[in-house]
Amino acid sequence: MKGKEAFTLRELSLLTESKLFGDPDYTITGYADLENAQPHHASFLSNPKYTNTRYEGVMNASQAGVIFVAPHIARAQGKNYLVHEDPSRAFQTAIEALKGKIKQTGFESFHPSAVIHPTTKIGLNTIIGPHAVIDEGVTIGKDCYIGAGAFIGPETTIGERCRIDPNVVIREHCVIGNRVIVQSGAVIGSCGFGYTTNDQGLHERLSHIGNVILEDDVEIGANSTIDRARFTSTIIAKGTKIDNLVVIGHNVKVGRHNIICGQSGIAGSSETGSHVVIAGQCGINGHIKLEDGVIIAAKSGVTKSLSTGRYGGIPAQPLDQHNRTNVHIRNLEKYITQIRELNKKFK
Repeated sequence: MKGKEAFTLRELSLLTESKLFGDPDYTITGYADLENAQPHHASFLSNPKYTNTRYEGVMNASQAGVIFVAPHIARAQGKNYLVHEDPSRAFQTAIEALKGKIKQTGFESFHPSAVIHPTTKIGLNTIIGPHAVIDEGVTIGKDCYIGAGAFIGPETTIGERCRIDPNVVIREHCVIGNRVIVQSGAVIGSCGFGYTTNDQGLHERLSHIGNVILEDDVEIGANSTIDRARFTSTIIAKGTKIDNLVVIGHNVKVGRHNIICGQSGIAGSSETGSHVVIAGQCGINGHIKLEDGVIIAAKSGVTKSLSTGRYGGIPAQPLDQHNRTNVHIRNLEKYITQIRELNKKFK
């Protein structure tokens, strides 16, 4: 889908359901960040962290022709603004209208170099890229994209409108829902990390005959790995988004609409509820549960099950307590000095 070359602010206001402050006939032909925007560009200010004096100064100095902002942001005189409760989402709508749908590949249908087993069933308008391998008994829905060098293992099912990027591996018997995105280098359905140690002290691999289920609207980042269950299914539930370089162990069940950030890992047989957020570089112990709405701060280690709330630290504790502990640690040298002085005084 090709985007439109230009929009008036009146048109952008209607398109993005934003309230316009400024010249309705002003024309926008592109988009950029605040610091690099030119008079024909749209830009935005969204993250609450960026609404301090410094970033408001950047916004006021910006040459952008229009800026998407939240209602609480102060607006300078003489500039055009589109006000929306979620400026980032509104700006994304504008980008898509201007740029159109990004073309995933120049290839159409099935590339001649792709290896497709004769038992495979593939829906309409699906593209199979160069050197992709589609194994025995695979079913792929309509309007999918399977990138160059991807491997889809035997008896795997992929739903409709999925994007499987180049060099993704989806192993045997996995189930992929609709509108799923798996980015390059990810491995879905690798053998779980399970061993038994024999009498001679040698580690013997345990067979993993389960699979992985990615439900509708799941997204998996580049170079992330999701291990298959030993007997049943490792499940990533509907709407969950997983960043790059995340490790999900065997038998894990990730709930709906979770956010799991880069370099985090969840050990085997753990479970998360809905709308759980795990920030970057967190480690989640095995065989525990995080209830609905749990939020884990970056670089935390979770060693036990947690009820709804915010947590941080190693081991993870309620975030307020963790922050107080950090303050005490920063002041530790001062406390030691004070104790020494008191000891001298009362000797």
